[in-house]
Amino acid sequence: MKKSLLMFFTAFLLCTSVFAEGQKEAGDEKIVISGIVFQDDQFFNTIQKGMQAAAEDLGVELLLANSNNKQDKEMELVNTYIARKVDAIVISPLSETASVAALQRAHDKGIKIVTYNSPLSADFPVSYVNSSQSELGSGSGKAAREYIEKNLDGEIQVATLAFKSLLPEISDMRVNGFLNEITDIPGVKIVSQQDAWLAEDALAKAGDIITANPDLDILYAANDGGTVGSVMAVNNANKDIVVFGIDASEQLAGFLKDSTDILQATTGQQPFEIGYQSIEFAVKAIKGEPVEPTVIVPGLVLDRRDPAGVDQFLTDLKAITK
Repeated sequence: MKKSLLMFFTAFLLCTSVFAEGQKEAGDEKIVISGIVFQDDQFFNTIQKGMQAAAEDLGVELLLANSNNKQDKEMELVNTYIARKVDAIVISPLSETASVAALQRAHDKGIKIVTYNSPLSADFPVSYVNSSQSELGSGSGKAAREYIEKNLDGEIQVATLAFKSLLPEISDMRVNGFLNEITDIPGVKIVSQQDAWLAEDALAKAGDIITANPDLDILYAANDGGTVGSVMAVNNANKDIVVFGIDASEQLAGFLKDSTDILQATTGQQPFEIGYQSIEFAVKAIKGEPVEPTVIVPGLVLDRRDPAGVDQFLTDLKAITK
């Protein structure tokens, strides 16, 4: 009888130990989350600031990494974090399809996946935190429409710079969101649509567009680097061309405040909030708490005609990034 009782309690304790090892209770050991960006610019730097603020507030360990726009580097990072046995991976995937396999492996190992900024064609991410890419485009498109109706008539030549070869789905949504606001205006003609998302490349590409289209009226760029390069190209050409852009940064806000009158408006995401909420939802998922499968963080239109709004953005940005 004593032997039977001893065997029973031994088995009970063993089962209890195995069960405990399979659970991660808050406070038992520190939650570890990896946060992956794919580019080194102010947008992603501010996302990382949001991630770091959330990690500090929630008491979790955050491992930051950058895939540098390379699919093989992204896969390598994911595999590294699988081996590290992190609790969650928070990532802006480089490809809606090519990024799936590595993240599926992580999911299969019990790692929570939260995506932000760019979509993933899979149902295993616990949450997707994003801006509406179409609404970002339409925010600048509405500002362009007002500018056209007030200042231009006759044939109005428009060119666009995007990043279709990098992230085709997001690029198309931003460009189409912009164009849908202006293409029904009589006289609007799209004369060129090119790809250039880094400032130095956009400077050269926008310069080529201006040379090939001497009567160009408007340049639209679908991201921060494209907008910066477009403004610089117009300034170099000394032409009467205006620029509308996407993304919000200290440099773009400076362009909106300067006297050259080139950049008219840009619609930015709120990257700090995107980064913060991505970590917040990852922690909730790890703890078994419910999270929203899709969260849209509203965009922010910065317009030359609203200098007070531009100044407020700069004040808020300084507070976030200090």
